[in-house]
Amino acid sequence: YVVPSAETTYHCKIYKAPSQYTVKRHAIGHKTLIGAGNTDLVHHLLMYECDSTAVFDDNNLPDDECDKIYEKVAPCASNIATGWAVGGDYMIGFPEEAGYPVGGDFHIKYYMVQMHYDNQKLLSNRTDSSGIRFYLGNKLRQYDLGYLTFGTDSSAAALAIPPKAERFIVDAYCTATATQNFPEEGITVISTFPHTHLQGRTVWTKIIRNNTAVDYLFDAEAYDFNYQYENRLPNRVKLYRGDEFATRCIYNTMNKDVITLGGERTKDEMCLHMATYYPRMNNLYGCMTLNSPDTWLAKMNSSPPFDYNQFKGWLQSLKWTPDRVAEWQEFYNTAPRMLIHGAAPNLQFNPLPKIPEYKDLKPVTCARDQTTPNQSPATLTTASRGSTQRTTVAFNSAVRQNMFTFFPLISILIKIIIS
Repeated sequence: YVVPSAETTYHCKIYKAPSQYTVKRHAIGHKTLIGAGNTDLVHHLLMYECDSTAVFDDNNLPDDECDKIYEKVAPCASNIATGWAVGGDYMIGFPEEAGYPVGGDFHIKYYMVQMHYDNQKLLSNRTDSSGIRFYLGNKLRQYDLGYLTFGTDSSAAALAIPPKAERFIVDAYCTATATQNFPEEGITVISTFPHTHLQGRTVWTKIIRNNTAVDYLFDAEAYDFNYQYENRLPNRVKLYRGDEFATRCIYNTMNKDVITLGGERTKDEMCLHMATYYPRMNNLYGCMTLNSPDTWLAKMNSSPPFDYNQFKGWLQSLKWTPDRVAEWQEFYNTAPRMLIHGAAPNLQFNPLPKIPEYKDLKPVTCARDQTTPNQSPATLTTASRGSTQRTTVAFNSAVRQNMFTFFPLISILIKIIIS
C-alpha cells in the first residue's frame, strides 16, 4: 500500500476468513508484523470482525481509505478481533484455557484490517505491508476469547475538551441494562487496554455492584500515548450479570489553544477501555456513552433537528476563558447521556439522564514502611485493591493498550443516527 502524503490516513481492507478449516480451531496467539522501516509511520493496526450478515464480492473486496468506503465497510464495525498500537508488544499469547476461534461453525466470515498511518512529515512514496500473523493450536481449548469495550463514543458529541485545562474529566457509565447479556456464570477478564490520544493522562474503570465500587477493573493512572500495551492482569477479574462499570478519562490541554474534539486523528481524542475475556459473548461488544443530541441542542440554545456539522462548527467557534472552562467541566459532570450497547447491526440506544452515583472505593493512602526504620520508602496501602494492579502502573510507566477502537466506524454510524 502506498501511504498518502497526508498527516493522518486510515486505510481499510476486507479479508475473507480462511475457508480450509471445516472444524473450528483456536488461535493461541498472534504476532504484529510492521513493514520494514515503517515504525515511524504505523501508529496502529486493528483487525475487526465483520458482522455475520456482511456480504461482499470475494473477487472485489473493499480496499481503500476508510472514509471513502465507509458505507461498504460499516458491517465491519461490530467487534475488534485484535490489534497493535505504538509502543505495544509485537507478540501476544493467549492463556491455556482460551483461544480465538477460527473456521468451522464460527459465525465470522470476513475481517477488516484498519491501518492508522501517522505521517507528520507528509512524506510521499512510502509503501507499507504491515499485518498480523495468527498461530493456530492443534487442540481446541475450553473457551472462545471475546473483547468488550467501555468508555465513550469517539465523536465530538462525546468528547469536546476545552483548551488550557490542567485536569478535565470525562465520565462514562455502563449500566446493568447492558450486562444482562452476561452468561449466568459470569466472564473472566484476562487483560485490559486503555486508550486515549495525546491529551490523555489517566484512564480507569471501576466495577460497580449494588451501587458500590468493589474494585478497579484496571487503573491506568499514568497513561502514556507513546507506550500502549495490553495489560495482562496477574489476578484475573470475574465480572457478573448485573455489574455496572464507571469509566473515567482525564485530559490535560494546557498546551492547546483550541478545543479538542473526539475523532480518529492523533490530534483528536478518544476515551476507551477494552477488556479481553472469556467465554465470548456474540451479542455484546461495547458499552459506551455520549452526550445526547437533546443535551447539545439545549446547550446551543437551538431547536431540532440536530445537525452534526453545524454542532462541530459551534464548538470550534467558542471563545475560552478560565470561567468557561470551569463551567464546561460542570456541564460534563451533569449532562444527560445516551447509552450505546450491544453488537452491530443491533446496537441498543438508551437514555442515561445522569451518571449514577455510587459508594466509592476507599482512597489510597501513603504510609511509611515500619519494617525498615533506616529507610524511608513510601508504600501504597488500601482497604480495597483486589485485582487492581497499581504496582503494574508504576512498573510500566503507562498502563497501556493493545486493541484500539471499535470506534472510528461506530462513530460514523452514530453521526448518521444523531444528524
